[in-house]
Amino acid sequence: MSTITVVTGGASSGKTRWAINYFAACDNVLYIHTDKQLSEDIKRRIEYNNSKNDVMWDIREDVKEPLELVKDHKFFIFDGLVSYTRQVIKRECDDASQLKYEQKKRIEKQIIDEVQSMIACVEKVHGDMVIITVETGFSLPSDDKALATEREIIGFVNQRIANIAQEVYLSASGIQFRIR
Repeated sequence: MSTITVVTGGASSGKTRWAINYFAACDNVLYIHTDKQLSEDIKRRIEYNNSKNDVMWDIREDVKEPLELVKDHKFFIFDGLVSYTRQVIKRECDDASQLKYEQKKRIEKQIIDEVQSMIACVEKVHGDMVIITVETGFSLPSDDKALATEREIIGFVNQRIANIAQEVYLSASGIQFRIR
């Protein structure tokens, strides 16, 4: 049986560290990083764990189409939902402040469908996946319409994905609390 886990929290709250430790001793891990590149700290942490546990991970950076990668592994870290959401928003509209309601809903559906398809692929191979995201509910509303729209989309996507995950953790100050 597969386990889909979401870890959410504020920026620099320990989410990625926790996800790496979750699979530290596992081989056949695919680390999907949807932002430009992993920080040196994260790279070193992965290299240290790989060396310590005699395992090898497949690390992909600047991923634009994560679904295409989810096939030949057993364990997956999707890092992360926020940067992927930003990619999709940017592809659909250069200025998020100009998004209409229908466009926002289409973007939300597209992201949710893509993540659900990834989850289905993980379940097909009886794998496990950790999805990393930022908890938007802890931030102050922005006066910048583009940022406010982005936050709204990310918040909705987070809710939907957390509701289909078997486990959800909240990360705060490097401590993770299981909330589901």
